[in-house]
Amino acid sequence: MEYKISKKANITTILLIVVGLAAFLIGLLTSHGHTGQRLWANLLVNGYFFFTISLASLFFLALQYVSEMAWGVTTHRIFQATMSFMPVSAIALLLVFIGGSLHWNHIYHWMAEGITDPTSHHYDAIIAGKSGYLNQAFFWGRTIAYFAVWMFFANWFRKNSLAEDKLSLADGETSPIYKKSIFMGVLFVAFFAYTSSSSAWDWLMSIDVHWFSTMFGWYAFSGMWVSSIIVGLMLVLYLKSQGYLKEVNDSHIHDLGKWMFGISCLWSYLWFSQFMLIWYSNIPEEVTYYLERFNDYKLLYLGTFFVNFILPFFVLMSRDAKRNVVFLVPVALIIFFTHWLDVLTMVLPGTMHDHGALGAIEIGMFLMFLGLFLMFTLRSLAKAPLMTKNHPMYDESVHLHT
Repeated sequence: MEYKISKKANITTILLIVVGLAAFLIGLLTSHGHTGQRLWANLLVNGYFFFTISLASLFFLALQYVSEMAWGVTTHRIFQATMSFMPVSAIALLLVFIGGSLHWNHIYHWMAEGITDPTSHHYDAIIAGKSGYLNQAFFWGRTIAYFAVWMFFANWFRKNSLAEDKLSLADGETSPIYKKSIFMGVLFVAFFAYTSSSSAWDWLMSIDVHWFSTMFGWYAFSGMWVSSIIVGLMLVLYLKSQGYLKEVNDSHIHDLGKWMFGISCLWSYLWFSQFMLIWYSNIPEEVTYYLERFNDYKLLYLGTFFVNFILPFFVLMSRDAKRNVVFLVPVALIIFFTHWLDVLTMVLPGTMHDHGALGAIEIGMFLMFLGLFLMFTLRSLAKAPLMTKNHPMYDESVHLHT
């Protein structure tokens, strides 16, 4: 069955964009100082958040091929559709990076002129010591490589999944595209294993350039992965409510709920481990990251952790809760929003310092990006059948019961 975008869905996405734009403009008109830097910071927050949702969807799809996972076959097209927003959010990120390189914004202090020149009064010895990695030529080389390789794989999996539908196979014959997909999945997961962390170091951790954490890449990865699972789960529930995805049963929804629960626990573990080790050692150049967040963003920072840990842990612990939309939907939406807040607290303290806020500008830009993300995702869903054909594990997935 093919999905047709309803009038209500179109209105909803447009409404999100319009309401977001209105809130954004109100925020601009009522803002008092530091507006330019605030706009750049929010462009980075939303560009990164929605880009990594698309990227984590690609990872989850590749992981299913590598592990030859059967249950997720009926939701492949959902995760393929969320990958469609990758080019749009990449443009937002590129604008931020170009702005930093041309000194239109001051998000990345290590990009400042004279910062690594011992003869300059802007010289910073710590940044100079990291200049072998943090220099613009290497930064741009890595960034272009990330985007090029990630988008190549996203396009390859989507294109070949659609091509697989058109094959004429004998009973019991395995598609050659499926075998190629396993190989390509291995390549992507190997590349992603490093670049998911290194991109977080480049784009987020280098904002607080004097600080570093060996756990930061995994922490950022777990956040993007759970956000992607939530988007996939919400789209599945939405499509089922519209009469689509009849092949998806309670067991599939239960499995997506288990992924959301499990990765939330992983994220909470990494958040606390990173904080606890740095707090316990109490080394000045490490604790500065937390001092700024505790002094100026304490409610947001701690609130994000407790909501993302306590809510799924206590509400979604039981089997029945993971199958019940009454529990799944509100928990998923709250966790989704608080993971956006998590990215916000990664960016604002290092870019806005004590001038950052959660206001109309922040909410407005989030809603605009969310509306655009849903618009591109729904249009991608409407361009292909919702079920993959000729996948060797399709029947096993359809008859899943756990």
